[in-house]
Amino acid sequence: MNSKNKNYYAILMAGGVGSRFWPVSTQDFPKQFHDMLGTGDTLIQKTFHRLAQLIPEENIFILTNERYNDLVFEQLPTVTKRQVVLEPAMRNTAPCILYASLKIQKENEDAVMIVAPSDHWIEDEKAFSDNVKAAFDFCESNSALMTLGITPTFPNTGYGYIEYDKSSQKEIKSVNQFREKPDYETAKSFIDQGNFLWNAGIFMWSAKTVVAAFKNNQPKLFELFEKGYSVYNTEFEDDFIKENYVKAENISVDYALMEKSENVYVIPATFDWNDLGTWGSLYDKLDKDENNNAIVNAKALTDDSNGNMIRTKGDKVVVVDGLKDYIIVDKDEVLLIFPKAKEQDIKKVLQNVKANFGEEYG
Repeated sequence: MNSKNKNYYAILMAGGVGSRFWPVSTQDFPKQFHDMLGTGDTLIQKTFHRLAQLIPEENIFILTNERYNDLVFEQLPTVTKRQVVLEPAMRNTAPCILYASLKIQKENEDAVMIVAPSDHWIEDEKAFSDNVKAAFDFCESNSALMTLGITPTFPNTGYGYIEYDKSSQKEIKSVNQFREKPDYETAKSFIDQGNFLWNAGIFMWSAKTVVAAFKNNQPKLFELFEKGYSVYNTEFEDDFIKENYVKAENISVDYALMEKSENVYVIPATFDWNDLGTWGSLYDKLDKDENNNAIVNAKALTDDSNGNMIRTKGDKVVVVDGLKDYIIVDKDEVLLIFPKAKEQDIKKVLQNVKANFGEEYG
């Protein structure tokens, strides 16, 4: 433990609902608290252990909605109350990152930190640590807002893109601009140009730099949270946050800071990455049987069926005949049988289910 740099911190983002993974992921029990890959660890546990390879465990802060407080302590029994930062309202990523950054700065003004989602899949954890270490070294000596970009493998229209300076031969590239999720033709042109990366939503910076960036770019938001500085990390913090958090603007950190700042840099990641955003992206990462069916927990007999994603509770026998490219998910009172090609519509289906049968199904 002591060999790790005490100035290294992490903000692990665990507040999302993950409604595209319904019916497994629900508002009361979202996907980051599930073992989505059937590995024995939930996504938040995997992410915590990955970060702990570089960062002292006690410096990993978990940012989540207050309704998930108990789940966090259940799944990460070694963390203390100090490390769990609770949002009393859903307000996107900028307010919670500013709040956590001010807390960390007050505790250690030399802190450098990574902001990482709790529900991503990363294969090569050593390469991840090496990339983060390189970013931390840069952030310790430069006023930099940094991100890890993912080299695109196909023209994905579901991600934002980062355009970096093509002329740079260095590992760390200067960012020209962030680009919104493109249409297919635009995504193809990005890939052809060769200096575009997927925006994975993983950020690194020093506490000083990120707080200064909020002060410059989001003065109103900064003022709101800075008012509580004297009570952060004390017993009076909760009262201040309960009263003031709800007043924060609903704004993403990409829009609030990254798209508005000059001092933005990117490292093209050297690890395989998947944001596990949909059943289809999960299917891509799972082992398949001889007919390309990905099966989690179930005992499956598949005849004339291929390309399916099948997930049930442990050891349930599932017989599938004549189905191709379907998502089959069985959970308690809900059974989903849905074409993979329409997986983006699962959010809409969930709204329909709740409207017709009640909120308890979502």
